[in-house]
Amino acid sequence: MKPFIVANWKCNPASLKGAKLLFDSVARGIKNVRKVEVVICPPFIYLSNIQHLKSNIQLGGQDCFWEEKGAYTGEISPSMLKDLGVEYVIIGHSERRKYLKETDEMVNKKIEAALKQGLKPILCIDKISQLKKDLEGVIIAYEPLFAIGTGKPCSIGKAKKMRILIKKNLKRGAPILYGGSVNSQNAQDYIKKAGFQGLLVGSASLNSKEFLSIVKGIDSL
Repeated sequence: MKPFIVANWKCNPASLKGAKLLFDSVARGIKNVRKVEVVICPPFIYLSNIQHLKSNIQLGGQDCFWEEKGAYTGEISPSMLKDLGVEYVIIGHSERRKYLKETDEMVNKKIEAALKQGLKPILCIDKISQLKKDLEGVIIAYEPLFAIGTGKPCSIGKAKKMRILIKKNLKRGAPILYGGSVNSQNAQDYIKKAGFQGLLVGSASLNSKEFLSIVKGIDSL
């Protein structure tokens, strides 16, 4: 299985022009990358505009709703994402749990809805209690809260212990990613030493040079 390198742009860039430039720069930079699955998750509003540029990059959504249609102002359904050629969707990110008060029940409903549409959910967790045991078709991303947006990544040793614990608590095998202040200096260690199957990259994914350094570093392993 190829390692997953997932770029979560969050609420960035500030313009469509900036989004296209960033996406195009990454797409051109990974033309010779063969051993890594690269997924970019831009804001919803940019998905249709960069879809035709995607090259060997897969598209992901940053969230989805649990209903397919109806009177749900501001929500995006899994089928809408699928219609735009999206393959992956981040669900349960710590920032949504913190700022928008998403509960485990809401997250689980979103996972079920995404799976029904054939999307590949990337479930973000900070603790084992947020993990359902039967998660066929779901990618797990361990994101320690103290490392999100702080520039203070989790130690390799602690991250490895959590990966092992997550694996023990899954009935089925699932790729396990690490997310939290990932950069080009620590990316390889999370794969080689901590044993993760990929990375969920936040702020570093907004700098094409830094993100490409991460991707190419993992591709060289």
